Amino acid sequence: MLYLSTRGHPERRRFSDILLEGLAPDGGLYLPERYPRLEAADLARLRRIYHEQGYAELAFEILRLYIDDIPADDLRALLRRTYTAEVFGTGEIVPLRHLENGLWLEALSNGPTLAFKDMAMQLLGQLFEYELARRGATLNILGATSGDTGSAAEYAMRGKRGIRVFMLSPHGRMSPFQQAQMYSLQDPNIHNLAIEGVFDDCQDIVKAVSADLEFKRRYRIGTVNSINWARLLAQVVYYFAGWIQATERDDEHVSFTVPSGNFGNVCAGHIARMMGLPIERLVVATNENDVLDEFFRTGVYRVRGSADTYETSSPSMDISKASNFERFVFDLLGRDAEATRRLFAEELARHGRFDLSAHPTFPRAREAFGFASGRSTHAHRLATIRDVWQRHAMLIDPHTADGVKVAREHLQPGVPMIVLETALPIKFAATIVEAIGREPERPARFAGIEALPKRVQVLPADVERVKACIVAAGRD
Repeated sequence: MLYLSTRGHPERRRFSDILLEGLAPDGGLYLPERYPRLEAADLARLRRIYHEQGYAELAFEILRLYIDDIPADDLRALLRRTYTAEVFGTGEIVPLRHLENGLWLEALSNGPTLAFKDMAMQLLGQLFEYELARRGATLNILGATSGDTGSAAEYAMRGKRGIRVFMLSPHGRMSPFQQAQMYSLQDPNIHNLAIEGVFDDCQDIVKAVSADLEFKRRYRIGTVNSINWARLLAQVVYYFAGWIQATERDDEHVSFTVPSGNFGNVCAGHIARMMGLPIERLVVATNENDVLDEFFRTGVYRVRGSADTYETSSPSMDISKASNFERFVFDLLGRDAEATRRLFAEELARHGRFDLSAHPTFPRAREAFGFASGRSTHAHRLATIRDVWQRHAMLIDPHTADGVKVAREHLQPGVPMIVLETALPIKFAATIVEAIGREPERPARFAGIEALPKRVQVLPADVERVKACIVAAGRD
């Protein structure tokens, strides 16, 4: 399996190379040359494997279709070390819970940091350590987080040999719990950089550093954001697991609603659907930062500046530049790399927007790829959290509430709708208290985390200042 850039760079790469690289040299994102296609017999076999051998073996069967430069026995061992009941709290790893009238929640937040990002990040930690040891190399991981990616990455990479993590987060824009999870870590290989700005400023810095090829190679820069193909690939697996749990027959369709800001989580669903998983609809749920909902409704992709990016009660979705969106647009345009490059490298840079409303491929977003979308607000979140608690005695976090609100608007008779849970409610306690008048349950291991000493450096939104931190850490 070889990988190409969405912007047409001529070089083709193997999985282990792009694992450590992140962005392609031309600023594009990596995708496989083709998506492996599964037939009915393959889906039936995966169903048996999940029921009889568990999530780790299901992950092996899917990932080995994309990873052919890691020996199969090694890959299976990495996955078995990753997806355990000890790490994720249950042997099912991603259990499905029925909510109401064909609406289900897939629990993705049972990992070490209580957020769905653990599902991929725990594997990335294993893969990075394995590949660096195989090469006798080191890696400086540069990432951006709007809340959950940072802690998931840091918990997965802390203490890993040959790895340093530099995690950028928007100063003051995460919940107190999210900040404490990251900033309280004292491991010497973990560096938290709070950027004066919004998440998009952090993401822009990561991309700018990655685009400086000389610096990137000299200081061995890699990424853990969902621009890294390996992370996206790991997320594909739980779409299969959700479908298996919600259906009995191999020809049954399901739909998924995915709370989304950066388009990574739902892009994994797009890949699963391209592989042949029977997905009827992929519903993108946004908060007030509705750049993705606007696109799927109108065909206009319009990024917002920092001043127009709202600070909301579902802060992990306070994003106005969906970096993974380029992967989907590449497929939507029939894998036309030059057209994709013009849109993302030229139109967005020049005008901050592009318009596909009149493009002949735009209707295919819904008709061929199954996408739909919806928007949720603070009032909707509070009402949904309160309703689910009062009627079902189930507490959900604000991002999952965005998903439930939008999912209810897209239900189809006879088609199970699965909402991907994003985090446990304790990470957003203030909103939960506002909704139901009581604090959410706190796992014992996180008692008093907000009061722990913090290790964080506040910086302006300046690429050179971040580079200087990476250079300085290398001298220590």
